Amino acid sequence: MTEVSLEALLEAGCHFGHQVSRQNSKARDYIFGERDGIHIIDLEKTKEGLEDAAKFIKSVASRNGNLLVVGTKRQADAVLKEEKARLGIDSFSDPERGLYFVTKRWIGGTLTNFQEVSKNYRKLKDLKKRLKDDDEKAKYTKKEVGDWDKDRQKLESFYGGAADLTAVPDALFIIDTHLEHTAVDEARKMNVAAVGITDTNTDPTMVEYPIPANDDAVGSLKLIISYILDAWVEGRKEAASNAIKEKEAAEKAKVKAEKEAEVAAEKVAKAAAKVSAAAEKKSVRQVEDAPRSTQDEEKAPAKKTAKKAAPKA
Repeated sequence: MTEVSLEALLEAGCHFGHQVSRQNSKARDYIFGERDGIHIIDLEKTKEGLEDAAKFIKSVASRNGNLLVVGTKRQADAVLKEEKARLGIDSFSDPERGLYFVTKRWIGGTLTNFQEVSKNYRKLKDLKKRLKDDDEKAKYTKKEVGDWDKDRQKLESFYGGAADLTAVPDALFIIDTHLEHTAVDEARKMNVAAVGITDTNTDPTMVEYPIPANDDAVGSLKLIISYILDAWVEGRKEAASNAIKEKEAAEKAKVKAEKEAEVAAEKVAKAAAKVSAAAEKKSVRQVEDAPRSTQDEEKAPAKKTAKKAAPKA
């Protein structure tokens, strides 16, 4: 993960805050000063916050988690379209990489009432499936099919990539925490860690990983969004690499275990062979000794009989 420079942040316009009159008192620690009635954000704090947030995002991605990106403001929507194109994402989400986007509107209950909201997700998926099935569409009139498409578009505009979620996401990346205060509140209630761009009119303590920066300038948004998404992609690559290493380690362990089992089996076989050989030798000796003992027993009575039969002198 590359290190972001203060020069890059300055050129992107990340240092421009809101008017002094709109300041949130809890944002004072991130304010460097003011100029012409506009607050200037401390870029050292911006750099620190951005890098900490990127490390967290990367760690979630490396564990194969899911990230929901929330950016419904006009400037963010344009930047997110460019970033999705750069990453090769042509829809509202990329489930393979665990990336989901909400760019039109945050629906209340997306996190706190996930079970109920997910019913609309299933309805949207069903509509998409029916619209792709020519045989299904042939059973209905053009007007009915047209109504399906209108409902699909409406639901997609409401939920966006969130409709592809199968569970509450592991993290949120909120582009304007002041505008998306409902998403911030829901994340806090559901204990979902949130990364957020916090301008001078915002309470930075509402998110776990605040990035104090200009949340209106396109240049500022582009730099921060691309940096966070690159951290996510890097974390996913790390997860894939770790999975390959774990698979290779498991295969090596399996081969090693099989070899150890073969060696143990050979030792057992050798020990069994020795026992068998010893038993065979013992059996042979018993067979060889048996005739001798029988002859001795036969000779003993004969000697006794001969002594009895012998005449007395």
